[in-house]
Amino acid sequence: MRIKITPFLLFNHEAEEAAKFYVSVFNGKLLKVDHYPEGTPMPPDTVLTATFEIFGMTMTALNWGQEAKYSETISFAIEPDTQEEVDHYWNALSADGGEEGPCGWLKDKYGLSWQVAPEILPRLMSDPDPKKSSAVMVAMMKMKKIIIKDLQAAYDNA
Repeated sequence: MRIKITPFLLFNHEAEEAAKFYVSVFNGKLLKVDHYPEGTPMPPDTVLTATFEIFGMTMTALNWGQEAKYSETISFAIEPDTQEEVDHYWNALSADGGEEGPCGWLKDKYGLSWQVAPEILPRLMSDPDPKKSSAVMVAMMKMKKIIIKDLQAAYDNA
């Protein structure tokens, strides 16, 4: 048996648009677009699902004909290596109606929650020296978008 987990993201009618958005942000691939079959109450050519891949993970966007209500209880975390990557993902995901949140969290224009936390953050926060790890935590708590040089400065000056 082949077992895998595929996240399904619900949309009113924006599934294909959202899939293309995520593919563009993460340099992914749109794999397949399926339409509701004839005889359903949906108008002809209405997209049912758009399946896409980002960073090797397959996801499916599903039009279910009603508003989707996302919350922070589920989020996608990405760990960029550089400030340039942090800036790219932060700016792209928070654009066009997205909302910036504290400590590297944001909601994209569809309401999906993301954590844009560079790989250096958990590394510095897990330092065995409590003064250093605490200084990094305090610096991070003051940020919306994570600024790597400010984390490193807090760490170095502790």
